[in-house]
Amino acid sequence: MNYAYILEAVRTPRGRGKMGKGALCNIHPQELLAQTLQHLVHKSGVEVGDIDDVVTGCVSQAGEQGANLSRNAVLSAGWPLHIGGTTLNRFCGSGLQAVNFAAMGAASGAQQLVVGGGVESMSRVAFGADGGGIDGSNETLRKRYFQVPQGISADLVATLEGFDRAELDAWALRSQQTAARAMAEGRFARSLFAVRDPATGETVLTQDELPRPDTSLEGLTKLPASFLAMGAAPMGPDGATLDELALRGYPQASAIQHVHTAGNSSGIVDGAAAVLMASEGYVKAHGLKPRARIRALATIGAEPVIMLTAPAPVSQKALKLAGMQASDIDLWEINEAFAAVVLQTVRALGIDPARVNVNGGAIALGHPLGATGAMLLGTALDELERTGKATALITLCIGGGQGIATIIERV
Repeated sequence: MNYAYILEAVRTPRGRGKMGKGALCNIHPQELLAQTLQHLVHKSGVEVGDIDDVVTGCVSQAGEQGANLSRNAVLSAGWPLHIGGTTLNRFCGSGLQAVNFAAMGAASGAQQLVVGGGVESMSRVAFGADGGGIDGSNETLRKRYFQVPQGISADLVATLEGFDRAELDAWALRSQQTAARAMAEGRFARSLFAVRDPATGETVLTQDELPRPDTSLEGLTKLPASFLAMGAAPMGPDGATLDELALRGYPQASAIQHVHTAGNSSGIVDGAAAVLMASEGYVKAHGLKPRARIRALATIGAEPVIMLTAPAPVSQKALKLAGMQASDIDLWEINEAFAAVVLQTVRALGIDPARVNVNGGAIALGHPLGATGAMLLGTALDELERTGKATALITLCIGGGQGIATIIERV
């Protein structure tokens, strides 16, 4: 088997994704990614001219995030003109998909050195700014699958699994506590770099901005359900509410329990990440010492109304490709889009929760849509090295009923 090797992984801190309130809100997303690319090359020490391509995940490709953001970020970084860039959208899995595509190019030998990563400036380009909602406003498709917003799907998952508000809030509190500990102990320091204002050169952010280390269970329980009113909205062609539309496919739920809140769902943030992948030939020719290799990668489709339950089957698919069992994985990064997603995946795969999101997740740190997958891979790699462990599996749920997973192994 030919492997793709991870030479380096870096990321920005996550800034609050609200214009005027987040430290990164005045940084153009092209510039955010450009600084990430520059830091990646500086830290890895490779010759920038050897890079074949840059693959970038970005979800809301409109306005400042349109016009092939990846290529423009390469230009903004001052890299040689022969290095191209392409931008992709697999919703929340975009950042990890970009890494996986880069890995495919390197493993095949078609490319020698490839960057995969992602960026999302949620303060400057609102989620859904590209228009069309989750289904492109396709009335024909809606007759087959009437997809509901992810918050409704998350509450449906919790209802079907029997997760109550207390369980979700307990996981949210754990996310905040473990993220706070990780930051206090400097566990993110290896991948993080300070973002600077392109105009003045002044440092604008050095640490993740969203976590709330003073979060308490009492405070979480006081938060209102985020999707209760949305679920009662008549959005169907026959006047059916979103809850009713979701229940048509899952009548066993009887009624959707709205248990997700701003406290146990992922936070809105800005950020960028990049991972440098190399072929085996490039590694040998340049006498490099990779940090890890890609052991397996996989994607999968799932039922698009419930939408968020694919991390378990896609993880099983990746594990089968690697000849592994879930118990063989030392660390899991399961994106905390919603607390129920993590709990459902842990239950379905029989994972020890102590191995999951040990340094917090998107509930505490935030979810910069197009960048999150690449960020999680870097976080997992750093933690493997810190603890001397060997393998990690990174997985994310994806809009429209999809899942993505990547297994990395230290070398």
